[in-house]
Amino acid sequence: MPQSEHPKTGHALVVGGGTMGVGIIATFLAGGWSVDVVSRSASTRSGLPAACARALAALDKPIDISGLRTYATLAEAVWPAIDIVVETVTEDLALKQKLFADMERLAKPDCALTSNSSSFPISEIGKGLGTQGRMMGLHFFMPAHLIPLVEVVRSVHTEPAQAERVGAIMAALGKRPVQVKKDVIGFLGNRIQGALMREALWLIEQGVASPEDVDATVRLSFGFRYAAAGPIVQKEHSGWDTTCAVAKIIWPDLTNADGPPPVLQRNVDEGRIGFKTKRGFFDWDDEKIAKERARYERALRKCLEIFKEEGIV
Repeated sequence: MPQSEHPKTGHALVVGGGTMGVGIIATFLAGGWSVDVVSRSASTRSGLPAACARALAALDKPIDISGLRTYATLAEAVWPAIDIVVETVTEDLALKQKLFADMERLAKPDCALTSNSSSFPISEIGKGLGTQGRMMGLHFFMPAHLIPLVEVVRSVHTEPAQAERVGAIMAALGKRPVQVKKDVIGFLGNRIQGALMREALWLIEQGVASPEDVDATVRLSFGFRYAAAGPIVQKEHSGWDTTCAVAKIIWPDLTNADGPPPVLQRNVDEGRIGFKTKRGFFDWDDEKIAKERARYERALRKCLEIFKEEGIV
C-alpha cells in the first residue's frame, strides 16, 4: 500500500484484550474493519464478543462482531492481511520489546506497528529494531471507544508519512488524531493532565480543599469551559494579557514537587486505590460503582454528541 493511501476499511490486530483493548477493538469493528485479537488468557478471549457488543451498543452502532477473531499467540494471526497493529498489553517494557521484535518479523513491510503505552516511549519499545520508521505510539484514552481523541506519537525514527497515514486511518474511524511530533514523556494528554493532578493532590494534602470540592471546582468552572474550547482558544476569548499577569502571581506559588504527595502514597499503601478495592478518596460498593460507571458513560456520550454536532469528530 502506498504511504499516501489508507484503507477505508481494513484488517487490524490488537494485542491484548483488556479494558483498553476492548474499546480499541470496538472502534475498529464499528468502522467495518476485521479485527484479530491476541491474548494469552482464555477467559479474556471467551469474554471478548460480549464485551465488544456492549461497547458497540454504547456507540449506537450495529452490534456486528462477525469480523472478530481471537488467538492465543501472535503466530496464529492472519499476518499477510494485517494493515495495522495496536499493542495494549500491561506496562512491562521487556514484554513490549519482545512483542515488537516478534511483530517486526511477522508483519508485512507496510504494516504499521503501534503501541498504546502511556508511559514508555516508542523509541525505547522499538530500540534496536530494523524497521522503526513504521513504529509509533498510538495512545487512546479510556474508555477508548467513547473518548474521541487519539495521540499519534513519533519517535526520531518514525517516518512522518507513516504517522500521517495512521492518523488518517484513525480519522476514518471517527477519531480525532493529534500528531505528537516529539517522543516526550506523557505525550500531550497525560503531560497536561499530570500538571493538573499534581496541583490538585497537593491542595488536598495541604488541607486547602476536600477531594469533593476539588472535583467540583474542576468540573464546574474551567473544566466546564473545556468542553466548549481548549485552554488556548479559551484564553483567546478572555485575553492573554490577563493570563500573562496572573501567571506572574500564581505560577511561582504552584507546587513543583517531583513525586506524589503523602496523601496519595498513603492511599496506595493502604490499598485505597478506587473501584478496584472499593475505596479510594471515597468509599464504594458494587451498586455505587455500577451507578457511577453508568453516569460517567452517559455524560461522555452527551459530550460526544456536542462534538459531533460541531463536526470536531
